[in-house]
Amino acid sequence: MSDQSDTKQTSQGSEELENGMVRGLQNRHVQLIAIAGTIGTGLFLGAGRSISLTGPSIIIVYLITGFFMFLMMRAIGEMLYYDPDQHTFINFITKYVGKDWGYFSGWSYWLSLIFLGMAEITAVATYVQYWFPAWPAWIIQIVFLILLSSINLIAVRVFGETEFWFAMIKIIAILALIATGIFMVLTDFKTSQGHASLSNITNHFEFFPKGWTRFFMAFQMVFFAYQAIEFVGITTSETQNPRKVLPKAIQEIPVRIVIFYIGALIAIMAIFPWRALPVNSSPFVMVFRLAGIKWAAALINFVVLTSAASALNSTLYSTGRHLYQLANEVPNPLLSYFKADRLSRTGVPSRAIIMSAVVIAISAFITVLPGISDAFALITASSSGVYIAIYILTMIAHYKYRQSKDFMPDGYLMPAYKFSNPITTLFLAFVFISLFLQESTYIGAIGATIWIIGFGLYSKLKFKNQP
Repeated sequence: MSDQSDTKQTSQGSEELENGMVRGLQNRHVQLIAIAGTIGTGLFLGAGRSISLTGPSIIIVYLITGFFMFLMMRAIGEMLYYDPDQHTFINFITKYVGKDWGYFSGWSYWLSLIFLGMAEITAVATYVQYWFPAWPAWIIQIVFLILLSSINLIAVRVFGETEFWFAMIKIIAILALIATGIFMVLTDFKTSQGHASLSNITNHFEFFPKGWTRFFMAFQMVFFAYQAIEFVGITTSETQNPRKVLPKAIQEIPVRIVIFYIGALIAIMAIFPWRALPVNSSPFVMVFRLAGIKWAAALINFVVLTSAASALNSTLYSTGRHLYQLANEVPNPLLSYFKADRLSRTGVPSRAIIMSAVVIAISAFITVLPGISDAFALITASSSGVYIAIYILTMIAHYKYRQSKDFMPDGYLMPAYKFSNPITTLFLAFVFISLFLQESTYIGAIGATIWIIGFGLYSKLKFKNQP
């Protein structure tokens, strides 16, 4: 087991790990990063679409999915509490499931994050073009990549400070929406569709107003709203007092889900009868316009721009750490350029971050090539399904950790793991299957299946003769 005492103090008062990396993140950084990790751009733009699938029962879908994501985080949290010096939870798959599946997960997770980064940088350009439509998208993407890469390269505490303020913008926007909803309900505010009231949610309530298929389809849409919730765990190795900070960050996830997701959805559906909500418009824009903010569309565009920038910032952080970890674990001369002895003076895996940024930058040029653009859309969709497979392998790793000699009985334990671990694994498998129910995710699910089988077999063969 790694010992947290294997550190020394830097001149800035941060702890330096044996491998040269620095515990530069503070408690307030991690707590806000944990909140930001549960709030995606989809909430601001796609809430109308998710509500349209199954009406008020979407709240139940968010609660069920949030519950299982919390259990998954308890599993990840338990392993990271045992060994807080790990730079990624993927290492536990290598240790407890096998080098073959660890290799599969390491590269699959890095590539999935790269494609997420590509999607995020594309979104950033779209949001900037709202104000400056004449600006070329590829130039916007490159500029943002350089800015955010620079933030990641300076020092981990600079990254933490940036994420802190990005998260604050999202939190303030959601709290403002909830406060507006409460005010409108209490004052019996009249809209074009009637009066704001909680009865808009409860009247003629049905679990499956548009059929059970759409109800189940909603799970994969909601699941991807929570995607990257595990990011708070990746920051652990660079956090001061990780065994104190990590449990607190994870333990508060359910409260954050109830406030920021459920609170926002209830506010939206209380103001507008859910059947009257437009699918392709942001409910946030509509609510703030009703509140008298004429520039509501510009306001929400700014919020989603910072949200996408935050996601990209986190992706650069995470991809850099994962490539750094792969370089240290995979015996490959090509990866030696990114190894532990190549850290910057501030303890940052700068070369791995720059390489990840360069790969993400490819998307700036892909989007202008029609044929390749279609293939890129397919690959991006496939990476989402691969993400679920990695989560499942993480749950298997946790179950095996519990049965290993490493098990830390006085650690941050996942409750009733013999039941909660398998049922969470089954839920993740269910979400993967639900990808096949919707036309927009069907092809991506097939692509993910091909990757899992193909690269999975390659990984098994690569490590066939290794213990």
